[in-house]
Amino acid sequence: MRKLIFLVFVFGVSAFAKAQQFSYKPISPFFGGDTFNYQQIITSVNVQNSLTAPVSKQEGLSELEQFGQELNRNLLNAIESQLSQAQLNALNITEEGIFTFGSLNVEVFETFEGLVINILDTNNGEETQIVVPNSN
Repeated sequence: MRKLIFLVFVFGVSAFAKAQQFSYKPISPFFGGDTFNYQQIITSVNVQNSLTAPVSKQEGLSELEQFGQELNRNLLNAIESQLSQAQLNALNITEEGIFTFGSLNVEVFETFEGLVINILDTNNGEETQIVVPNSN
């Protein structure tokens, strides 16, 4: 009799029981969660970031010192520009050949692509190639 009551009770309760499907929604944006929780990522990145921005040399200078440095820089640029222009006017860079400007070796030659200018820095071995295309 007890078994019968127990079975009726189990089947009676199971008739009213409902099931649902579990769904997982991640919260953390690290694991596919909502990207609007970006504050969590930013906080984590800032904690792990051990680098600091370099301090500019200009920050510690007064406006008068900055003006003096800028004036000096502009004057040196003007002198360098005039010297370079005079040197380039003395040499016709459009002619083929090899020219030397301090530690720079400049090689100029004509190809089917156009005028090719190879610039080699003999101090560190860096090389740059400039191709001026043909006009026709």
